[in-house]
Amino acid sequence: MSRLIPVNLELYHEISQFMYVEAQLLDDWHFRDWLDLLDEDISYTLRTNVNAQTRDRRRSVQPPSTWVFNDDKHLLERRIARLETGMAWAEEPPSRTRHLITNIRVEPTDIAGEYGVYTNYLLYRSQKEKDITIYVGKRADRVRKADTEPGWKICRREITLDQATYTSHNLSVLF
Repeated sequence: MSRLIPVNLELYHEISQFMYVEAQLLDDWHFRDWLDLLDEDISYTLRTNVNAQTRDRRRSVQPPSTWVFNDDKHLLERRIARLETGMAWAEEPPSRTRHLITNIRVEPTDIAGEYGVYTNYLLYRSQKEKDITIYVGKRADRVRKADTEPGWKICRREITLDQATYTSHNLSVLF
């Protein structure tokens, strides 16, 4: 169990609201505004979970997880540019998403002005008439104080899906 290092309620509220605004930008397809919330040195990763036997987990033996992507800001910008062309077949028609974050925990880091933000995560994706995908997992973000509005930038995002495999036709949405 991780150590709980509390932050004051005002800071907790400010960072929580930032995370909610960020989720809304993704759901509303305001990708350029969302990209502005990412710092230049962003590390943005997604991996699946692994199935391990109880006896192996007790011995701390676990098969490696599968990395789905490991993007930087340039790659994220290219993904967004592709979505904006209207030629991304995986997003025709565009997905309707709902990013839900809960159990937000904010902790200071060893770098002044940077905070770890840990959340439970659910991404509901609906496309066409019957294509529905639900991604569930956890997210470990790192945010840092910024001089620009809204006052924060995301400098790291690590998404770990609870699923050992994903059943979606593609992974063209942003997490």
